[in-house]
Amino acid sequence: MLFKPDLNETAKKTAGDRIARVASRARRRTVSIAITLIILGGLGYIAWTSFQQKQAANRGRPDLPVPVLAATPRIQDVPVYLDAVGAVRALNTVTVRSQVDGKLIAVNFTEGQDVKKGDVLGEIDPVIYKAQYDQAVAKKAQDQAQLANQRLDLTRYQQLSASNAGSKQQYDTQRAVVAQQEALVNADQAAIDNAQAMLGYTKIVAPLSGRTGLRQVDQGNIIHAADATGLVIITQLQPIAVQFSLPQQQILRVNAASAKAPLKVDVFGNDGTTVIDSGTLKGIDNQVDPTTGTLKLKAEFPNASFQLWPGQFVNVRLKVDTLSQAVVVPTSAVQRGPAGTFSYVIGHDDIVTAKPIVVTQQNESEAAIASGLSPSDRVVTTGFANLSDGAKVIIGSDSQTPTADLAPRKKGSRGPQTNDAQGKDGKAERRAKKGESGQGGGEGSAAQGGEQSGSGAKSQR
Repeated sequence: MLFKPDLNETAKKTAGDRIARVASRARRRTVSIAITLIILGGLGYIAWTSFQQKQAANRGRPDLPVPVLAATPRIQDVPVYLDAVGAVRALNTVTVRSQVDGKLIAVNFTEGQDVKKGDVLGEIDPVIYKAQYDQAVAKKAQDQAQLANQRLDLTRYQQLSASNAGSKQQYDTQRAVVAQQEALVNADQAAIDNAQAMLGYTKIVAPLSGRTGLRQVDQGNIIHAADATGLVIITQLQPIAVQFSLPQQQILRVNAASAKAPLKVDVFGNDGTTVIDSGTLKGIDNQVDPTTGTLKLKAEFPNASFQLWPGQFVNVRLKVDTLSQAVVVPTSAVQRGPAGTFSYVIGHDDIVTAKPIVVTQQNESEAAIASGLSPSDRVVTTGFANLSDGAKVIIGSDSQTPTADLAPRKKGSRGPQTNDAQGKDGKAERRAKKGESGQGGGEGSAAQGGEQSGSGAKSQR
């Protein structure tokens, strides 16, 4: 007879195993969640601690003064300038052309030469024009001889007419003939003047003083009065003009300043800081350019050193006013915040206070202050990184400002020691001190070890 297990007991046993497995899984999951939370909490604590340390490092120790540099405002006259970009233009440019046709037999200048007004630049073969002149002179002499004879006849006819020995009509006719001959002589003189002018045009002269450019025609060529190129171009370089533009918002300011006195204009060199020439404003255009909204102005410069060249672009500044006895501070002392411009003023016990200021004019180095500062104040110019309102400062000198190395130093080179070098020296000193403070036995054992290693090396050989 076979034994059959009880089905109820088997089911109960299977359910118990399932419950045990579920409970085991729940415990493992709980442990995993707990471990994960612990790890995340530790990482968060580490991050929060690091953030707090950085915050404390950025804030700095409140009990230590902040090193800064300071300056005292000055009282001086400050010129007011308007900056612009201009182009150099020659006052006069002339293309020298021939006024008659002929062969160019001589060129009396070199390219780039300075010439004076009236200098002969080239010569055209004058043979034909000299012959025409001589012909006109001879024609006048012939007509003058006839005029002299006709005047004698007029005198005779006048005497005969007065004594009734001749007709009066003959006298009147002779007088008309003399008048015609006189007009012919005048025409001959005009022809002589024209021939003389043509002969003079065979010498091509400079119409103004200036500098010649590149020669357009070589000697030996036939040139014509209708040629478009001409012989050479002469440009006047002394004095010279600069044309520049200003925004239309400055029209009233410039007109008001120019009505008082001639305005001074400066031109800067390639570095943008050196004034290479100074001149005066000569003209203001009568209308605003509608495409750019700017107004053209023209200034004239002596250009004594030929530093300005036609077609060159230059930086220009126009002086329109002067601020009398203004408070001036370094530009670095002017700070900007959400509420506007301000400066840190050093007060009693070297405590700084942020004071609002009004800046009238500012450039790269100086700023004119309209209000907010007095000549007795001390303003901070350097050291704003850890500075705040109410902080205590320590004022240094300009000689204490750090200077950057022009090039990195080679490792092991002598010179000012860096922090790494100082750290290495400190470690070496500490090791040396430990070696000196060690026991003699230690030194002996070290020496013995060295000897043993040496003997071992010898034995290996």
